[in-house]
Amino acid sequence: MRSRELRFGLGIFALSLGVLLVRFLVPRPVGMADNGDGWRLLCHLGGRHPEVRSEYYVHFSYGPGSACKSDYISSQAWLDWLASKLGQVLGVSTELNLVVLGAITCVLVAVGVAATVLALDLSVRNRVIAAVLLLLVMADSAFFGYFASVLSEGAGFLGMLLTAGGLLLMHRTGARRYWGAALTVVGALIGINAKSQTLLLIPLFVLALALVRPPGQRGWARWALPLGVLVVVGAGTALVQSKGDPANAEYREANMFHVVFDSIVDGRHDTDADLAALGLPPSAKQFIGKSWWEAHPWTDADYGTYQDRISRRNVVQYYLGHPARTLQILQRGAVDTLTARPARLGSFSATSGLPPMAKEYRVPVFSGLSALAAPLGLFVLVPVWLLVAWAGIRAFRRRAREYGVGVFFLLLFAVGQFGLSALGEGVEGVKHQLLTLFPTCLAFAFAALSLLPRPAPPVEDETEEEPMTEVFDAFREPQRPVLR
Repeated sequence: MRSRELRFGLGIFALSLGVLLVRFLVPRPVGMADNGDGWRLLCHLGGRHPEVRSEYYVHFSYGPGSACKSDYISSQAWLDWLASKLGQVLGVSTELNLVVLGAITCVLVAVGVAATVLALDLSVRNRVIAAVLLLLVMADSAFFGYFASVLSEGAGFLGMLLTAGGLLLMHRTGARRYWGAALTVVGALIGINAKSQTLLLIPLFVLALALVRPPGQRGWARWALPLGVLVVVGAGTALVQSKGDPANAEYREANMFHVVFDSIVDGRHDTDADLAALGLPPSAKQFIGKSWWEAHPWTDADYGTYQDRISRRNVVQYYLGHPARTLQILQRGAVDTLTARPARLGSFSATSGLPPMAKEYRVPVFSGLSALAAPLGLFVLVPVWLLVAWAGIRAFRRRAREYGVGVFFLLLFAVGQFGLSALGEGVEGVKHQLLTLFPTCLAFAFAALSLLPRPAPPVEDETEEEPMTEVFDAFREPQRPVLR
């Protein structure tokens, strides 16, 4: 990598980090309150879950707590462990300090932004525009708070950025290609293992690696590095998933319970007909609108007689037989996606002087626009996806495949996650659909960057990939002979 490029990349990194830290700490730290799931990650550190209502405020310090066991798998635990160890070095007395965690994540996000910008074959001015656009996504109020929280969404956001930036760099030649491979490995391990939902990234990641093709690389020279990345990420993911509860299987029945009694049988449609279609008795109405943990269905004498009907197979059969009702549920999922901000999760600490569940709106560009359009649901979300897909196809047709790969890697995950969350989870739709909204926004940013003017391709690429060059040469104006 040339020294000029290196200095430019370091400058983008420093500026990005400065912006992110100011956004994080000034005038007061911001984070994301715990919806009640944070204990699963605190168990890995031996941290203490607060006894007060955790969703009211962000608890930036977690002291040591009693031992607990959790098989929950999330790469967020790696970031938490790093923050815990760094906090000890800095003399922080708590088991986990979210200010330290947020600062670490800001550094990693700045690395991802700088790496992505270095991978773009754009002018300096357009690269600066790219950095600003990426920062607007990463610093958006709907996403940024999760970088300082005990929830796992932040790892998913970070992993997707690092992976997309790494894949872009792998399309380049020289040292940038190998730096891109290293970044892709780190990003993919974090992103894929962030939550059970992000395991959907696996087939898309394999496809993206198969489409990596740096200029002038053919045969083994082209495939060796992507295959190496795939082996490392695949082996690492298999090892991580084998250490706990893969794909969050322990909550499978709870998820289906919520799908049935929150999404399908919601009390606002034909309840009796829906229960009959699912093979459930009228007495099951008692569970409508109740959470799995509130309802305690396992204590109900009748529940065991139809427990086998609370299953994925039965739910899928219902969806296939009721397309109109399925479309209504998808519309509700689209509204949740565009809403962007869970209503009951605060952004500030209890010492901030702000009321419980107060939210910050310092950078509301993407989430603000989506919230305005939220009532339209699918009528906005689907056109946005189609527009982004058009830009991705255009990138492939213009031989800017690196942009197209990034766009479709993020877009296809967003569409798949949307369907899984809308049809397969049932509760906390706004929070769960953040893994739809974030890649949609990041894909939109990559789509916009693909429209910026690019330099002409190298001559060697034109001669190799343009079989009609000689035909076009025949129509060029002949040169005049030189008189001697």
